[in-house]
Amino acid sequence: MKTFFKIFSAFFAFFFLWAAYVQYNDPDPYVWMALYIFAAVISILFFLDKLSYKLALVMAVGYLVGAFLNWPDVFQGITIGEGEIENIEKGRESLGLLFCSVILFVYALRLRFTRK
Repeated sequence: MKTFFKIFSAFFAFFFLWAAYVQYNDPDPYVWMALYIFAAVISILFFLDKLSYKLALVMAVGYLVGAFLNWPDVFQGITIGEGEIENIEKGRESLGLLFCSVILFVYALRLRFTRK
């Protein structure tokens, strides 16, 4: 199972770095780049067995709170043409934060139940 989580965290480290890279054309790229790069750093720390349970949990909760605070008033999907572009963008951003939160919760749970 340890090998699975090594591969899992390496995959998501690269995934989050890729997600940061594609933010370059966003209206506020530096905010989103920083958020995704930080998720990548957390993944790398988990891969290296240097991540603490408390940090993983606090960051997972932080990303979850961010997802809810950023959620659009009216969710109109994630595809251009389904609604107002601002609502679509907020929906995408919130789902990205929610995705980060889920991965960080996985790390936190793994740390909680494997470390003494």
